[in-house]
Amino acid sequence: MNTKMRLLKRELDYQILILPVLIFYVLFCVYPFFSTFYYSFTDYSNMKLDNLKFVGLDNFKGIFKSDLLTISIKNSIIYAILMTVFQTSLGLILAVFLDRKLKTKNILRSMFFLPAVFSPLIIGYLWSYIMSTSDFGLINRAVTALGFAKINFLGNPDLALYSVVGTQLWQWTGWVMVIFLANLQSIPKDLYEAAEIDGANSWGKFWRVTLPLMQPSVNVVSVTAMIGGLKVFDIIFALTEGGPGNSTQTIMTAYIKTVFTEGFYAKGAAFGVVFFIAVMIITMVMMSFLKKWGEQTR
Repeated sequence: MNTKMRLLKRELDYQILILPVLIFYVLFCVYPFFSTFYYSFTDYSNMKLDNLKFVGLDNFKGIFKSDLLTISIKNSIIYAILMTVFQTSLGLILAVFLDRKLKTKNILRSMFFLPAVFSPLIIGYLWSYIMSTSDFGLINRAVTALGFAKINFLGNPDLALYSVVGTQLWQWTGWVMVIFLANLQSIPKDLYEAAEIDGANSWGKFWRVTLPLMQPSVNVVSVTAMIGGLKVFDIIFALTEGGPGNSTQTIMTAYIKTVFTEGFYAKGAAFGVVFFIAVMIITMVMMSFLKKWGEQTR
């Protein structure tokens, strides 16, 4: 009986400790989440703050009629796919290369990881100077020194989004490399020795031993890169603010513009609901694909 009472008291103590965090979570996460669903079906705006009217699916229909919102969805998907594919593949190549016995490997690891410790806003302002078409733009100074015309990286609508992707690959590939390195160093060396005895060359060892055992870290990196790419905001704000025109507008920049600049709160809420459903579907598809890949490599 005494033992049961002690266990019950301990459970109650745990519940009391968790309670403040639970209240905070409900107030600032759960309540806003369900409020967004509610407001997406109303005519809530800066011109209509009370006596809200139920408008059905009008806000959702308006999303797909808005050029700003449709181009932001397209840009976010392109950005997320490019970041996921290139960040994962480049990070994996770097990790495999820097897992070798090199005298400079610690210095090289630090150099590649260093950009990840800075805020994307700082990186954005830094690259806006480096890619500038003004006289202080380092890249264009090198380009003109070689006899070519200046390249308007951030002012050309066809080039701006890919320039932003380039800066983010520069910043985050080192961070991905560290995750892959941690996974690589957990792979038993016996497996490589066994593969060598079976006659496997370097490519065979990578394909048959390294890559299958890297599946956990590849899963984490791919999913986080995709979700992070879909909700990118800070680097876009620092480099282009969605321009030129709307060529680098993403889901989050369009969301901020629609809600806080234009005051269409209900339309922004509907956009948030669509964004949530899209991210959930994409994540589930990716997880399913990665799970099948993992089962095939076992």
